Amino acid sequence: MTDFIHRFEPATNAGSPPLLLLHGTGGDENDLLGLGKMISPGSALLSPRGRVLEHGMPRFFRRLAEGVFDEDDLRRRALELGAFVADARKQYGVAAPVAVGFSNGANIAAALLLLKPDVLAGAILLRAMVPLSDPPKANLAGKPVLLLSGQADPIVPASNSAKLAALLSEAGARVDHKVLPAGHQLSQADLTLARNWIGNVDAKAA
Repeated sequence: MTDFIHRFEPATNAGSPPLLLLHGTGGDENDLLGLGKMISPGSALLSPRGRVLEHGMPRFFRRLAEGVFDEDDLRRRALELGAFVADARKQYGVAAPVAVGFSNGANIAAALLLLKPDVLAGAILLRAMVPLSDPPKANLAGKPVLLLSGQADPIVPASNSAKLAALLSEAGARVDHKVLPAGHQLSQADLTLARNWIGNVDAKAA
């Protein structure tokens, strides 16, 4: 069974895209609900808790060290998450969601885009890294992705986030990559850019 402890909040605005909220290390299913409501008021919110524990802190997949992923585990966990999203869509009657992932959550969202492109309608990747050293050839034709990186991020080097943007673009995604004067933590600029971006994506899809 691919079940995750999760929260679901139904849409209050039928025109807003559903969001898949994916927390960072040590977060849980409640962590990004407020962020989701600020980015896209009225969207259905699906927010699972990562099933891997690192020193008692939930994550979506294992890592060997900071910035060094257990890629076998990442691939397996991404497929589990994809199956959970497919089940949840049937259960709650929602369309393919836009992932909103922070840090560890952004990394598994990026992996999900590459491994199971049909699961997501798009993604907002906050402080993401290249998830897989040998990614599959994915077809992300036209899929919208907003990648927001921190200029002073001590965890994600600028070269790595640029490589991720290039990787997703080469797979056909419409990538909007912005580097903000911030570290690894989120800033007001992240919120403003994400809200404006999803409003434009929504308008194009309508």
